[in-house]
Amino acid sequence: MLVSTLCYIEKDGAYLMLHRTKKEHDVNHGKWIGVGGKLEKGEAPEECLIREVLEETGLKLTSFRLRGLLSFIYEDRDPEYIFTYTADGFEGELAECNEGDLMWIGFDRIPDLELWEGDRYMLDHLISGDTEYFSLKLCYDRSDRLTEALLLLPEFKKLK
Repeated sequence: MLVSTLCYIEKDGAYLMLHRTKKEHDVNHGKWIGVGGKLEKGEAPEECLIREVLEETGLKLTSFRLRGLLSFIYEDRDPEYIFTYTADGFEGELAECNEGDLMWIGFDRIPDLELWEGDRYMLDHLISGDTEYFSLKLCYDRSDRLTEALLLLPEFKKLK
């Protein structure tokens, strides 16, 4: 089981997105995602969030909030649970990322990006702001195709 964090930093109607292009054997290669990573031993999710954002962007978060829990269930590997945050306060200058290219992308342009199909459901909740907190279960097959998407909170609803 993997536990990680994911953050979408907001500025002027845009999220800071990471286009994953630089790492070899990267399951996210070619996709646009938020920033974050795996919890290290002894770390709380918020400590991981702050550390990963600083490592990947050079930015120190000053204001963030937990928005949801993503449960990635895979047919052929361990599940991953991702604490998902948005942040609207930070200090520092944007640095180069060794995992890909960082870009501010307007909310209206995000649906046009190469995203994981399940991320589209999650980003809809983040951008709309309709819910304070959500839990989303995303099931993927061996070919990384989304086979099921369930919104568990704030209501139980099958999305796919």
